[in-house]
Amino acid sequence: SGVQRYGREIVRALDRRPNAADYMLLAPGDAAPFDLTSIPIRRLPGSGHIWEQTVLAHAARRGPLLSLGGAGPLLHPRQTVVIHDAAVFRHPEHFHPGYARLHRLLGRALARRARLATVSHFSRAELSAVLGTPADAIALASNGADHFARLTPDLQAPARLGLEGHPFFVALGNLAPNKNIPVMTRALDRLAHPDVRLVLVGGQDDKVFRRLHADDPRIIFAGRLGDAAVAGLLRQARALIFPSLYEGFGIPPLEAFAQGCPVLASNTPAVHEVCAGAALYFAPHDDAALAALMSASMAIPPDPQWRAIARQRVAAYSWDESAAVLDALVRTSR
Repeated sequence: SGVQRYGREIVRALDRRPNAADYMLLAPGDAAPFDLTSIPIRRLPGSGHIWEQTVLAHAARRGPLLSLGGAGPLLHPRQTVVIHDAAVFRHPEHFHPGYARLHRLLGRALARRARLATVSHFSRAELSAVLGTPADAIALASNGADHFARLTPDLQAPARLGLEGHPFFVALGNLAPNKNIPVMTRALDRLAHPDVRLVLVGGQDDKVFRRLHADDPRIIFAGRLGDAAVAGLLRQARALIFPSLYEGFGIPPLEAFAQGCPVLASNTPAVHEVCAGAALYFAPHDDAALAALMSASMAIPPDPQWRAIARQRVAAYSWDESAAVLDALVRTSR
């Protein structure tokens, strides 16, 4: 998920800082392996919200705590928490009711007890409104895409998915209501191009996806892929489709720009903030408009000047700069 990506890349950026050894990564016992150069890793038994509120709180009690995943232990007195968006307040229908209630309670409590940071100007305004916190009290530490700009794409990834000879579009992200998968399948229905393919990449329940469009062989369910394979797909795709109903930021468009891939995106505020003039936009529920953009993407190559604009959007965001912002917050809470 985008939150997991944020956590990993911020920790890696902190690991590159001169004061990296001041940190310790406290991780649940079942966390995936993570290689760091300077920051030691301490694994603590358990996982989940109870682990966060008890085991993590106890282990971090003697120093300031930086929590990157949208929540943190309420009893910790010196904590910086990154809350990525206000989705549980603005769109509770996208979540299990218990999850939404819990995270609304956590958000309100952390707004009183912790320093807050978020990932976009849009999310800062949203969180200020729903939490009653002055916007200028919420730090801005955005996502980045430099992790995609510096890797080597796996250019054989399309062939492994049977895409040779087919124009294709890519969508990245876990299956969730806000990701708005149905608008893409409806747009695909409108295209009179039997050879076109739509590649869905991310953690997903394939049965759920197949119920969305069971009989269309043009939809490829790729599941989770490594970064190099995703970059290889983006390097050769006609465009990334990013149709989200609600986002606090949206990393995939920047990842696409980093690989020279055009972006067709929903015209939601956070996506506009991130992509600016580098994306082509459609209303989130307008499958006819999306289908028209897909047809145009297959018929007309990108304007050569577009690549420079896309590179500018990638350069506007940096994991290292965001890590520096968070590091400063942590150091002043010692």
